[in-house]
Amino acid sequence: MNAGFFAHWLTTAAALGAAAWVLPGVQVDSLAALAVSALVLGFVNAIVRPLLVLLTLPFTVLTLGFFYFIVNGIAFALAALLVPGFSVASLFTAVLGAFVVGAISWFIGMFRGRRTTTTGRSAVVEVHRHHDGRWGS
Repeated sequence: MNAGFFAHWLTTAAALGAAAWVLPGVQVDSLAALAVSALVLGFVNAIVRPLLVLLTLPFTVLTLGFFYFIVNGIAFALAALLVPGFSVASLFTAVLGAFVVGAISWFIGMFRGRRTTTTGRSAVVEVHRHHDGRWGS
């Protein structure tokens, strides 16, 4: 399994657990349900949410981007519908849950750090144009 995928899944699970602890309308029954919920939420965010964003783009533009919160809530509620042991009380709670999960994931991601994928070195090469028109260093 890819280490980046595992770290993202673990971050989402921690954020989802925190959202269930903070919000009374979000309920996760067990640790196994939390793990599966984080996985399903990641798949819903990767597959279904981009389609929802595209289909609701006119509403998002008309509301100056605020409808995007509703789209995130719908994706959060859909993940809750797909996983037994993970439930959301209402669409408003789903919107708040999606916001809390996103904020906590962002916060954890700040401390997790990003690794660069470049393997070589980069260098700065200064090239100047000579008086006779030729280029050189």
